[in-house]
Amino acid sequence: MPNYLSVDTSAHASVALVDSTTGSVIAQKTSPKGNDQTETLASYVRDLLAENNEEGRNLTGIFVGVGPGPFTGLRVGLVASRTFSLVWNVPVYGVMSLHALAERVLATGNVPEEFIVASDARRKEVYWARYDQAGQIVDGPHVASASTLPELPVYGVGAGIYAEQLRDAGAEPQEESFDWIADAANLAQRGMRDLVAGKDLSDTAPQYLRESDAQVPAFMKQAKA
Repeated sequence: MPNYLSVDTSAHASVALVDSTTGSVIAQKTSPKGNDQTETLASYVRDLLAENNEEGRNLTGIFVGVGPGPFTGLRVGLVASRTFSLVWNVPVYGVMSLHALAERVLATGNVPEEFIVASDARRKEVYWARYDQAGQIVDGPHVASASTLPELPVYGVGAGIYAEQLRDAGAEPQEESFDWIADAANLAQRGMRDLVAGKDLSDTAPQYLRESDAQVPAFMKQAKA
């Protein structure tokens, strides 16, 4: 039975192979680092497919995390997934990366009426979104200081990094989730649910939410003008 390949590089390089019928995770690889997407992603995909006797052209499709996330890391996953889609002639579906964290909250079976998921946005900020008990997004995504988040349970690595600020603001960082990052397996499971629900996942435009750290030098702007 054909499977889905899933890719997310909004935090770390993460790839997964997921059964297209049951949604069960066949295999996955996630880098322990958050800045090596360029070096690791292609080899992760190659090894994952080879180790599971899977050929790209036989896949049902590809899910890719569209962020929010940093420019460089996020672009790696998006460009790679679009390229795989073209070469293998399989569809590629865009899924917001924060949805993967929300999916993990749902998997705990102890879901608050409303909750926040937060990932590290650097610059002393988090990427965050608000969800209801069914895992449907209520607000977001946003990028902001942790001290501005609503007074709700907060899950994800962003909650761990800024636990003190969140508590001071009245939010409730959930300690069991302090090492949670968006991973490709949860991303695929969310993507499959959304496809079944009839949602259009054809948009793979990146969600950066803010300007790039890389700026065009002033003399180049003047020359272009």
